[in-house]
Amino acid sequence: MSNENCDIIHPNGVKEKKIDVIDGYAIKYHAGGDTIWSKGKMTDGQPDGYWEWYRPDGTLKRSGYFDNGAPVGEWVTYDAEGNPYKTTRRKASE
Repeated sequence: MSNENCDIIHPNGVKEKKIDVIDGYAIKYHAGGDTIWSKGKMTDGQPDGYWEWYRPDGTLKRSGYFDNGAPVGEWVTYDAEGNPYKTTRRKASE
């Protein structure tokens, strides 16, 4: 029996998150497929540009930038209320 809304389970037992791709932007969902886990642009199969990650309750958890799959620039981690509490800078080689 097939269900498009279920997580994909690989032979090694690891779940892969449900993904929608709309106009080059990937939206991944938490287990169960009801809330967004992350979203951002994909280019040639790699994250590129600005991305955001969310908690199951919908609050923003982290945001940052990728350059062709490599994290770069300012990355912000947010507290449980969605307020910024930590900022780091990443270089392309890190």
